[in-house]
Amino acid sequence: MRYRSCRTVGLSLLAASFAACGPQSPEPVAPVGTSHDTGSATPTASSTATAPATVATGDVGGPSADSDEGMWLLNEFPAERVKKKYGFSPSQAWLDHVRLSSVRLTLGCSGSIVSPDGLVMTNHHCASECIGQLSTAKKDFQASGFYAKAATDEVKCPGMEINELVDISDVTARVNDATKGLSDKAYNDAQKSELSKIEKACATSDDLRCDVVTLYHGGRFHLYKYKRFQDVRLVFAPEFAIAFFGGDPDNFMFPRYDLDVSFLRIYDHDKPAKMPHYFDWSKTGVKAGDLTFVSGHPGSTARLLTMAELQFQRDFELPNTLMRYSELRGALTEFQNRGKEQKRVSSEMLFGIENSIKALKGMREALVDPTFFGQKAAEEKALRDRVAADPSQKDTVGAWDAIASAQKKYETIYDRLRFVEHDAGFRSDLFGIAKTLVRAADEIPKANGERLREFSDARLPGVKADLLSNAPIYDELEVFTLSTSLVKLREVLGPDDAFVKKVLGKSSPKDLAASLIKGTKLRDPKVRKALFDGGKAAIDASTDPLIQFVKLVDPEARAVRKQYEDGVESVVKKNSELVAKASFAVYGTSRYPDATFTLRLAYGSVKGWNEAGHDVNPITTIGGAFDRATGADPFALPKSWVDGKSKLDLNTPFNFCSTNDIVGGNSGSPVIDKEGRIVGLIFDGNIHSLGGDYGYDPATNRAVAVHSSALVESLDKIYGAKRLLGELSMK
Repeated sequence: MRYRSCRTVGLSLLAASFAACGPQSPEPVAPVGTSHDTGSATPTASSTATAPATVATGDVGGPSADSDEGMWLLNEFPAERVKKKYGFSPSQAWLDHVRLSSVRLTLGCSGSIVSPDGLVMTNHHCASECIGQLSTAKKDFQASGFYAKAATDEVKCPGMEINELVDISDVTARVNDATKGLSDKAYNDAQKSELSKIEKACATSDDLRCDVVTLYHGGRFHLYKYKRFQDVRLVFAPEFAIAFFGGDPDNFMFPRYDLDVSFLRIYDHDKPAKMPHYFDWSKTGVKAGDLTFVSGHPGSTARLLTMAELQFQRDFELPNTLMRYSELRGALTEFQNRGKEQKRVSSEMLFGIENSIKALKGMREALVDPTFFGQKAAEEKALRDRVAADPSQKDTVGAWDAIASAQKKYETIYDRLRFVEHDAGFRSDLFGIAKTLVRAADEIPKANGERLREFSDARLPGVKADLLSNAPIYDELEVFTLSTSLVKLREVLGPDDAFVKKVLGKSSPKDLAASLIKGTKLRDPKVRKALFDGGKAAIDASTDPLIQFVKLVDPEARAVRKQYEDGVESVVKKNSELVAKASFAVYGTSRYPDATFTLRLAYGSVKGWNEAGHDVNPITTIGGAFDRATGADPFALPKSWVDGKSKLDLNTPFNFCSTNDIVGGNSGSPVIDKEGRIVGLIFDGNIHSLGGDYGYDPATNRAVAVHSSALVESLDKIYGAKRLLGELSMK
């Protein structure tokens, strides 16, 4: 379910909480790199991330012509820039085909359609939640892998949804008209109301999802219409040992030897969906120097934020988040020591936390680098000086200071917002379910434009799908995470805080959590459905302890959310729009917008980098994985690989790195050539890419992918996946 991802950081990015939980939270701290990463052989990249010290920008406004920087909109792609450097100019038909062949997994990942029968390729870690949910104590598909030898063996993933972007339209003028002349709360309320109206008019059936996407921090608004697929089934996943070979020690490193892949299938009316647009498969893959494109959904970047916002992240949000996740990692590690089953049910959560910690450290190291931070300051000063010298921009002069003032206010409510409204104090799937039910009962009777945005008409189908998922819930883990977070709630807000006293009463966090989880009936989807369908009357009549508990918490949660929206969000939105318009006046659209977990296209080439005087080869081989293996976790190859070594061509390319500009959310993105054929599968970035949330360094920032040849070689000779190979079109 989405609830756990919202609380523990999705497997591939911090912005999974943004993507999955929707607008109930403010935009999170910039997302985790891409995913996890794994095994490497010497020489490896440095274990310390470096800031993008020479961010490639032209006239301080946009990427230089010779740089591969950019996560570009498909409806505003710089085709001539690519032609100038690589001699290839993507046509509109080519771009449309890429758009319709690319998909988004709503829990924070990307994917691609690779057959006319709805076969979707993504990462193993992007399907990890599904794999875990389908596993049991007796049959652990994370350990053994999964392959549906026949179509009837494909198993539905609980709660998974895949979106295909079918249309993009510009609604900037309409949104601006709705907020014209307004400021602060009135501006924010009018904008949210108009966005809900636009989305409702677009989402004419439950098979469609419509999102108004804010670009350039308010400079543009585009309406994205998606085809929703909620019947998604698992087709293939290798063993975790090869998907995450090298484990956390080699996370974000290169050279690499991972088979981080899974195949899913989207169904429509209980049959494989017929998809006219899909990527063919390259027979040869790529070699060093080849042009590559990455089509995916980068989650969130902070390259266009003001200095005040970057300072808030550097000095306040990133350190606080790192501390909380480090503590949670320790607690989860202790929980895993209870036994084999406890380790199985909590491994996905621990994996996400460990990944996040490593990525967050790299992000903060970028912001504390004085050269890089000084360059960002110089960029802002250059724009502010131009604005100050232009009489027509007089209304924008104070925008930066207004945003800075809002950040100061944010600091004063940050802990209460995170722990009470964003549930850092209530980590529990079942609590998330109860909160959705209680709020739905209050929000749905309101006019569409007056509701909390996550309960707008256009988003209700997704809310119901999550709510009625039959994904397993593990009581022992629920008690553990809820009690641990209640301890932190009391520690952070203080034992004498009136809200803390109201929540805990005379109970210990452990006893309260145990009584709530053991007493609730909400683990049954039928009970949830009855409460949701019954609306306000059913919720008011419910004696379920978790429903009662959420009703106790909710007034305080709503109050701090309102403080944030009225005093911080509204100010930042309005003034960010002014800054964006000033930037457009100077630079036009030579700059791409920050990532928003929406479809982007990055171009680049297969290329290594120089690490401490050593040239890193951009392509590894399958033989290198056996050289790297020690037989002990996390460098132990699965038995299928050890037994199948003699069948393999050890010279087959395994992983490669490229200059494509990616961040968290790009996990599962296809790497394609200029013919639009699959040549790889993104699963990570190198250690130097962790500063990529704030800038791009062409010298060292690299994306990391599984080579298409390794996918074919292993599917054939290790897994005997003949049905799957026969479906892939290799032209």
